[in-house]
Amino acid sequence: MQPSPADPREAAQPLTRVCWPTVLLILAFGGVWAGALMLPTGWGPIAFVLLVLALTLHSSLAHEILHGHPFGHTQAETLLGLWQPGLFVPYLRFKRTHLAHHRDANLTDPYDDPESNYLDPAVWNGLAGWQRQVLQINNTLAGRIVIGPLIGMFMFWRGDLAAIRRGAPHVARDWLAHLPGVVLTLWLVWLSDMPVWLYLLACYCALSVLRIRTFLEHQAHARVSGRTVIIEDRGLLAFLFLNNSLHVVHHMHPDVPWYRLWPLYRAQRERYVTRNGGYVYASYGEVFRRYLWRCKDDVPHPLWRGGAD
Repeated sequence: MQPSPADPREAAQPLTRVCWPTVLLILAFGGVWAGALMLPTGWGPIAFVLLVLALTLHSSLAHEILHGHPFGHTQAETLLGLWQPGLFVPYLRFKRTHLAHHRDANLTDPYDDPESNYLDPAVWNGLAGWQRQVLQINNTLAGRIVIGPLIGMFMFWRGDLAAIRRGAPHVARDWLAHLPGVVLTLWLVWLSDMPVWLYLLACYCALSVLRIRTFLEHQAHARVSGRTVIIEDRGLLAFLFLNNSLHVVHHMHPDVPWYRLWPLYRAQRERYVTRNGGYVYASYGEVFRRYLWRCKDDVPHPLWRGGAD
């Protein structure tokens, strides 16, 4: 007997064939991105919005690519991922840090989770008052959208520069591999009617949209299984994030492509909700209502015990 499409055993199987929905989405992104650049000057606001949406989607596609989609072939995915029109984050650096983030035992660890927004309380206590205030603002959704990309880029670039100075050749290589795509992108923008500064602003705004997804993805929790969120949204944001809003499902099945996450979740919703201790939101609308102007939690890790999370 063949399993139904909603059968979790089928949905969770690693892929041995091309993910055509992902391929088509990559082609659609390319069309929207190029089309936005080709719009005449008078269409600037529309071109800007299209670029923000397209660049947000492309970041989610880069996430799919680093997890082995759409081809299941590392070299092919690397070639596909090296061009990052969002400019600010090299694909190979994203891949290294994100796969390290998938070591679930380290989730939210201020040192070993590269995507943690928590600080060691000792580090927090050593910050100046204005630094604490900025980071507290960054822990509201409004702050994460407005200044979150700036803080994230500063910390990321500073860390990579320090690593290069310490003699980490792979970090320098990852950045060098990123530069041809940056040059190509800026050259194409320069040929278009869009000012380069406006394109850079679109790149920043795309990062701002992505901060909505990452805002609640993980929480400090004594149990590893209770650290990862479910947001049951089916709207535009969930699409731009390629269903990564079902984040606990993604962490449990990182090889499953974006279009199989919802069938997998529907088939075993109670299992996932029980696993993460009910860390569930009905939609991104609920997240906005609860946290737009309010801190989601403290910046110093509330369970940190000097290395034992």
